[in-house]
Amino acid sequence: MNYSRTDLSTEEMLLVNSEVEKKKRNLVVAYLLWFFLGGFGAHRFYFKKTGSALAMLALTVGSIVLTVVLIGFVGLFVAGIWALVDAFLMPGWQQREVEAIERETIESLKTRSERQAAF
Repeated sequence: MNYSRTDLSTEEMLLVNSEVEKKKRNLVVAYLLWFFLGGFGAHRFYFKKTGSALAMLALTVGSIVLTVVLIGFVGLFVAGIWALVDAFLMPGWQQREVEAIERETIESLKTRSERQAAF
């Protein structure tokens, strides 16, 4: 069943908000990781976007190696643009994460209350 925030009591709503605050990623930490280690995908690792983080890391490390060997800056440029775009995407990632935590917590609360009502 799909439940929403409107189906919750005040106590349940406080519990949902508490779970969200406890589990969500900190946007300040994400931006610090992005600022200092963005080219290496640290902010993507933080948001558990492991596949794209590994791709970004490989692109940057590969570009550094190529730069040293062949003086090629294309990969570094691409990784830099990618990291810049991520700066605008991170608030959306956090919002989707918050919504997922809320959904999971509400489902858990309602399932638990339905089981208790059955007894």
